[in-house]
Amino acid sequence: MTDRRLSNRMAQALPVKVAAPRYDRGAITPGIVHLGVGAFHRAHQAAYIDECLAAGETDWGISGVSLRSADTRDALAPQDGLYTLAVRGSGGEKLHVIGSIGSLLVAPEDPEAVLAVLADPRTRIVTLTITEKAYLRAAGGGLDAAHADIVHDLDNPRTPKTAHGFLTEALARRLAAGTPPFTVLCCDNLPANGATLHRLLIEFATRRDAGAGSAADAGMADHIAGHVAFPSSMVDRIVPATTDADRARIAGELGVDDAWPVMTEPFRQWVIEDDFPTGRPAWEKFGVTMVGDVAPFEDMKLRLLNGAHSGIAYLGLLSGHATVDSAFADPAIRRFVDALWQEAITTLPDDAGLDPSAYTAELAERFSNTALAHRTAQIANDGSQKLPQRIIASAVECLEAGTELVHLTLVVAAWIAACAARGKALPEGHFTDPLDAPMTALLDQQLPANETVTAVFDMAGFARDHAERQTLMELVAVHLVHLRRDGPTLAFAALGIEAEGQ
Repeated sequence: MTDRRLSNRMAQALPVKVAAPRYDRGAITPGIVHLGVGAFHRAHQAAYIDECLAAGETDWGISGVSLRSADTRDALAPQDGLYTLAVRGSGGEKLHVIGSIGSLLVAPEDPEAVLAVLADPRTRIVTLTITEKAYLRAAGGGLDAAHADIVHDLDNPRTPKTAHGFLTEALARRLAAGTPPFTVLCCDNLPANGATLHRLLIEFATRRDAGAGSAADAGMADHIAGHVAFPSSMVDRIVPATTDADRARIAGELGVDDAWPVMTEPFRQWVIEDDFPTGRPAWEKFGVTMVGDVAPFEDMKLRLLNGAHSGIAYLGLLSGHATVDSAFADPAIRRFVDALWQEAITTLPDDAGLDPSAYTAELAERFSNTALAHRTAQIANDGSQKLPQRIIASAVECLEAGTELVHLTLVVAAWIAACAARGKALPEGHFTDPLDAPMTALLDQQLPANETVTAVFDMAGFARDHAERQTLMELVAVHLVHLRRDGPTLAFAALGIEAEGQ
């Protein structure tokens, strides 16, 4: 029986309208290890690297590592690492077969193989998209040293489970071998993500040093602090989950099967702090913005795109909208998002070269993209990990500056209300959170709104040690009262926004 799967061989016979690698994949040298080979990485960083390889920068191939599941490896390995990137916009869909991922490893199956590729002198950059929760931060922002996987990695440094463990052990092996350290490039939605990961890794290495069995195993905290570069970056591209209908449609277009194509939008952005002691691709040739300070771009993206996304997700779910475009087309939600943007913009710097008005106009166009079908429940996942940088930080700054704060706090209340409604008023709105067990136990008690909000803030560590914390909780509680009484309709009415159909 003929194998109809996408592969190096089959890629040579794809339809002309499908863009496929025209470079010799066998001549590519791996220079980047990526931790967290999910859909976002394959729609974003891997696509940029594919362009680098096509332009002749052949020493920057990607070795992909899954820290948990074998799903991506199992789907792509029979396809020689190839997959289709489907760019969907109002003008139609364009298909690109991406060839930048040369190998795929699954850390739980073979941690030694992962450590070997990280320690390989050819590896000069390690990138990460492992989601906010995988950084294992405690409520106060430091390392969650009590987490079972952290405890395991400290006790068993040569068979790690976490990104912290793999990075530290690989850097230790490189140091022992006289190999320069790789640059660590975080691509997750963390505030000051490079500095944050640097701090967490130093904390992890300090604990590892304290338990080191020999002098050769010690000293990693100082080495990481003084000799390893952690540039920050800001990434942006909307990547909805792939459906079986997507697979079937793309197979029809290709004439071969692709087990895991990736859907995305035409827009993409990558802003990177330019600090790569051992070299980097010429990313600036392919649309990447190389800067000295990523922070203003990062804050604009987190607070305007990601913050609005969270608001659309929770209020959309509570209003019965399954996708972002459907929710954003709801006049009440659209007016709310416009007001949310204006509130959040007051927290952005005026002197950083940003253009928030142009950025939000572009966001409005992206959120209206009916071709993506980006599900609100997908965005709603992990709210306790996402809201601090997307919403809470802006809200605290508004209070500290004495500016009006109304819309940001509704997003927090909507998250609580949506968590309470899952499986009840939201039978189709399934999403998960690291705090699911304690949140469910709390919300089942049906405590008064102010008590519920206080307990949630304590549980999630929101605005811990901020002087305005009590005021922030009181504002959230007012919105929660409205949501409990009559859903988004009353919450919007309290803001002077008329709900659809009123």
